Formats: sequence, C-alpha cells, structure tokens
Amino acid sequence: MSEKTTRRRRSDAEQSERAVVAAAVRVLGERPGASMRDVAEEAGVSRQTVYAHFPSREALLAAVLDHFTAQVLDEAREFDTAEGSARDALLGFLDGGWDLFARHSGLVRAAAAAASPGREDDLHAPFREILERLVRRGQENGEFDSALSAEWLVAALVALAHAAGEEVHAGRSGPGTAVAALRESAVRLLGAQAEEPRSRQ
Repeated sequence: MSEKTTRRRRSDAEQSERAVVAAAVRVLGERPGASMRDVAEEAGVSRQTVYAHFPSREALLAAVLDHFTAQVLDEAREFDTAEGSARDALLGFLDGGWDLFARHSGLVRAAAAAASPGREDDLHAPFREILERLVRRGQENGEFDSALSAEWLVAALVALAHAAGEEVHAGRSGPGTAVAALRESAVRLLGAQAEEPRSRQ
C-alpha cells in the first residue's frame, strides 16, 4: 500500500469519526436514550462503522466530552491572551463555558458521568491553568484581591461553576439567573469592582 493511499485512508477515517461525534452531539442532545444505531443513521454511516471508531457507548460519550472540551478551550485561550482587563477576560471565560453548558447541559453531564475516574480532572487541568493565569494577572495589576492564593481562588471558582450547573439541573434556577449569580459571585470572590447589571434571558 502506498504512502499516499495510507494517508487518504487515514483522512477518510478521521472524517468519518468526526461525523459520528457530530451526529452523537445532535442525536444524544435531543434524545439522551438514543441508540448507537440512531447515531449511525444521523451520521450517514453503518452501525459497524460507529463501533469501529467507538467500541462502546462510554467511548462515544468520552469523544463527545473531548469535543466540547476542545470547543471551550479554543475560546478560553483567546481570553487568556487578550489584552486589557483581567476581570473582563475572566468573566468572558466563564460565559463561554456556561453558554456551551446551557445548550448541552444534559449531554455534558451524561458524558462527564460516563468518564473514567480521573478523566474529568485531566480535562479540567488546562482550564484551571488558564484561570490561574487570569487570576494572577488580576492580582498583579490590582484588579483582584491578593489576600488569598490564586490556586485557592481557582478552586473556589470551579466549585461555583459546578454549583450553578447543579442548580440548573435540579430545576431550582433558570440558566440566565444562574449565570448572573455565577458572575456576581466570581466578582465578589475575587474582590473585583462590581459590574454594571447586564440583561440576560
């Protein structure tokens, strides 16, 4: 088999895998109980092809979680390198992750629940690093209080984000109310100046 043929087959396989993941996001997002056959039909491939890429439902959900993580991480890196206010960058970071969660909350939770032990911590690691850099930046330029360590503040911010998600999932809060509370709590935790109220639906 020629190198050109090998590259083409690898490219075809990667394209097929991406199509299956995209189909899983659509189908499982609408119908969490949908089968692998349903995903295959949405992707326009055979069920055998789906299993060739993902030997189990858990493996497919892990790929979906990786897909969401990559989306949020791409946006988070933009805030990490943005000039200007660390406060605005950090709130933009939180908004980006929250918007994705609000659109796909059930699927994100299902994928996270199916993840192997320690997997969620591994996925959180790059986000924690970005958050820590933003917090340190804010502390160094005087936007954020320096009384507490950046590591502790990041842990508290992650806990707040999880709490907001739990409130929405339990039906005790709407997404708009939860993200507004998350933003206000983050600002107060960091000792930053309060922002002007912004309307959210």
